[in-house]
Amino acid sequence: MSQALPRLRLSLDFMPSPDPERPGLLIRDQYHFSDTVLLIPPQLVECLACFDGEQTELDLRQDLVRATGQIQVGDIEKQLFDALNNAGFLENEVFEQLRVGKLEEFANAPTREASHAGSAYPDEPGEAQAELAAYMENSPVYGENSLVGIAAPHVSPSGGWESYRDAFAALKPDLKDRTFVILGTSHYGEPDRFGLTRKPYVTPFGEAITDTGLVNELAAKAPGAVRMEDYCHAVEHSIEFQVVFLQYVFGPDIRILPILCGQFARSIYEGGAPEDNEDVKRFLGTLGEIGAREKERLFWVLGIDMAHMGRRYGDPLTAEADRGEMLDVARRDRLRIERVAKADTRGFWGLVQENRDDLKWCGSSPLYTFLSAAPKAEGVLRRYQQWNIDEQSVVSFAAMTFHEPSILSGP
Repeated sequence: MSQALPRLRLSLDFMPSPDPERPGLLIRDQYHFSDTVLLIPPQLVECLACFDGEQTELDLRQDLVRATGQIQVGDIEKQLFDALNNAGFLENEVFEQLRVGKLEEFANAPTREASHAGSAYPDEPGEAQAELAAYMENSPVYGENSLVGIAAPHVSPSGGWESYRDAFAALKPDLKDRTFVILGTSHYGEPDRFGLTRKPYVTPFGEAITDTGLVNELAAKAPGAVRMEDYCHAVEHSIEFQVVFLQYVFGPDIRILPILCGQFARSIYEGGAPEDNEDVKRFLGTLGEIGAREKERLFWVLGIDMAHMGRRYGDPLTAEADRGEMLDVARRDRLRIERVAKADTRGFWGLVQENRDDLKWCGSSPLYTFLSAAPKAEGVLRRYQQWNIDEQSVVSFAAMTFHEPSILSGP
């Protein structure tokens, strides 16, 4: 009897090849358990459906015959299986060994190393300094003294630099000694969980100090909601980009409390408030207690993007920034932003829950976490943007500042 093929991992990232001279489907591991990137030729893409844990080697062989028009496909079958298997892209013992090894490597590492230096921004300090300086040129000048937090994108800085600039321009030198509570989207973490780490964050600028006392307090008081030394920190960009900009502004030795916020999926898809989950309620309550107790010592930084629309994100539409359907997306984005600015937690979340968040905001959980922990902070929208991440897909994001209530003035 022909043996069932292992399942192709669901956590892989699939995208069309951007190179017209090398067409096909690119597959990569968004968790970075494997560093391999595979290019599957167009005629073999449909054959990947055989790796579902149920179909067999015989099924694959038949699909390969149909796809290639060849009778003898044994070599192609072996090459395809070996490529997927050796890359760790199948749910089997090869992947499990890779996964366990990477988890242990991160758990034993003394620091959280910069995983996006050299790709999203330069890995050489001088070059990184020059690039961020260029992004921050012509920064706006804000007059408020009541600042308690900012929200910036976590999209690639080259795509969202104007919003990064307009958010981080609000930071004044007297904030340098605060602990920056960085709430980042956890793209890869478990729903209704918060990823913590005690490790210092390292970037080309140097080593940021993690406030382990506050990390330990959150872990002790809300253990059911916490994933301690969460591997997602090793690969996540939503916090790393905020650390890089903070270090550019204040120097390398900043103090941070990095928190990855998982999607509040049950609330979005089934209804109710995120706090209906007792573990989430305990974590938000504990973070709120810390925020009230350490008010003058903390500063909030949110690393968030907003809508994700277009072919890359499973929509039938070809999305173009600030045109067509994206004009209505902008209108709906701004309605949510208005609720955030007015510290209307329930109103904001009600809009997120509409149509099970068909806008696919990946900043909703950090925003809700912030609104819960700092319930009186009022916001100001400094910039709203849409950006074509590819020719068919758009991400929206914004720069916001948050302030003590009723002490706001214009820029």
